[in-house]
Amino acid sequence: MIDAQIVVIAKEPVAGRVKTRLTPPFTPGQAARLAAAALEDTLLAVTEAPVRYRVLALEGLPGSWLPAGVEVIPQRGAGLDERIAYAITDAHRLHPVPTVLIGMDTPQVTSALLCSAADALADHDAVYGPAADGGFWLLGLVRPDMSVVAGVPMSRPDTGDVLLWRLRNSGLRVAVLPELLDVDTAADAARVAAGSPHSRLAASLAAMPGLAETSAVR
Repeated sequence: MIDAQIVVIAKEPVAGRVKTRLTPPFTPGQAARLAAAALEDTLLAVTEAPVRYRVLALEGLPGSWLPAGVEVIPQRGAGLDERIAYAITDAHRLHPVPTVLIGMDTPQVTSALLCSAADALADHDAVYGPAADGGFWLLGLVRPDMSVVAGVPMSRPDTGDVLLWRLRNSGLRVAVLPELLDVDTAADAARVAAGSPHSRLAASLAAMPGLAETSAVR
């Protein structure tokens, strides 16, 4: 058992409020179903990781997709940067152990990769997972520090670089994980589903007649 916690920061998968960049070609309802599948895949990987605590920082209400053993805390803060910073801080206040935070955008994540992130915090101050779009898919800290994340510009090609610079400029020893692809667009969904054919995301995408083909990478 790794003495750490994994925090998933996510939105309740409600049509029109999640994965809006998937529309078109998907309808808001279809985008919400893909978001729910991605969230379930993510939470499954988290529950399979042998860490001491599992927490969901949620905007909205939990549903039948929430597995047993995952505590729910509400999100707070204005922009995404503050929400991430508060999620880490609030989870650490709940359980004062090293904290690894991920989103619901990388459903291809595995429990083994999450374990490597948690393990890295035994001899590093932080762990960072870069995303292919220039953002980041994971951030882990031994001790929360609002100043590291708050104010980082989100959803930009340099978001990850700015965060990594802040981590290192703060004197933290940073472990860097492999790059993963976020599911933001239809093409992203097709790529991730192709690489994780047994995932709920892949099954959900395949159940949408015609759309699996139109969203495929050309």
